[in-house]
Amino acid sequence: MKNLLLAASAVALTAGAATAQDAGAAPKIGIILGFTGPLESITPTMAQSAEIAIAEVNEAGGVNGQQATSERADSTCIDAAAATAAAEGLVSSGINAIMGADCSGVTNAVLTNVAVPNGIGMISPSATSPGLSTAEDNGLFFRTAPSDARQGQIMADILTERGVTNVALTYTNNDYGKGLADSFQAAFQEKGGTVAIVAPHEDGKADYSAEVAALAASGADMLVVAGYTDQGGRGIIQNALDTGAFDTFYLPDGMVGQDIVTALGSGLDSSYGDLPGTDSPGAAKWIEIAQAAGFDGTSSFAPESYDAAALILLSMAAAKSTNSADWTTKVLDLANAPGEQIFPGELGKALDLIAQGQDIDYEGASAVELIGAGESAGNYRELEFKDGQIETVKYR
Repeated sequence: MKNLLLAASAVALTAGAATAQDAGAAPKIGIILGFTGPLESITPTMAQSAEIAIAEVNEAGGVNGQQATSERADSTCIDAAAATAAAEGLVSSGINAIMGADCSGVTNAVLTNVAVPNGIGMISPSATSPGLSTAEDNGLFFRTAPSDARQGQIMADILTERGVTNVALTYTNNDYGKGLADSFQAAFQEKGGTVAIVAPHEDGKADYSAEVAALAASGADMLVVAGYTDQGGRGIIQNALDTGAFDTFYLPDGMVGQDIVTALGSGLDSSYGDLPGTDSPGAAKWIEIAQAAGFDGTSSFAPESYDAAALILLSMAAAKSTNSADWTTKVLDLANAPGEQIFPGELGKALDLIAQGQDIDYEGASAVELIGAGESAGNYRELEFKDGQIETVKYR
């Protein structure tokens, strides 16, 4: 968020930058994700999912007769300066859209420092901080992942239905962690639950014994870990298992990945959590496409990444322009009813319908429905971790 002076400057810069963009330029998407850092085990599949959508559009003839390209860049997930520099490099290379970023803090940095000043549209598949709902974006920012305002309610529902009344809560000390912790705490307490202690943790530490000792001293029945799967959140759980401080954990979206489940094995057998996901027809089609490409389509934020890239390209086709000032005005229309539903593997069909002037309702892999400030209405999978596998219990 910026003060009024900065906001006014951003608007002026945006107007100039958007005018300078060539509406007829070939589509080029910058894919900016944390290929290093606390989510590095899940971001390769996210990028591959976006690239599958790009390849599908190209096989159907491209956007307005032009082949789409993409370029990857590393957000690091946690370093705002590095993410900003990476995004600036993408802009210099000629991108006219950003698929990303991934983590909320770096997404806000890229939006504020790069996308808005340069008039570049963004669709993030995984930035979930509630603060992004009110970011000053000049209509350039969307996300296919739901806000953590919704996830906090889901977490509270799951824990309450399982009879849990007293939890300890730790969160990674950044925009994502704090936003999710606040949302969950409010929702859980409203349902009559007790949050015995709320404690932030820093990523990148070698030892989390002090943090775990404080959490255990609260006397809570279980530990909710709003962290990152490859960083502090994993360290917290590992120390808790090693010391016997806790044996049951709740893992929200940033903590869910096959790598952590494989690494901790039976240590997670009594634990559970959630992840954005749906049992829609599009989800089933997406799983088949991903399987053919050699990876698990239910991997964290993979469906949302496919959908983000697909929406960018379809919006460019609908606008008959790759200028962000044009294509971003089409996103909400394409993502919502009315219109013929479009699922994964049907992007060529969507392009044909758009060319004929017909409405489409892009459902995609994650049952896309964009609300409010251009964010997902939100569908979730309730998960359990058994025998080194992630199992879906139900959909919400």
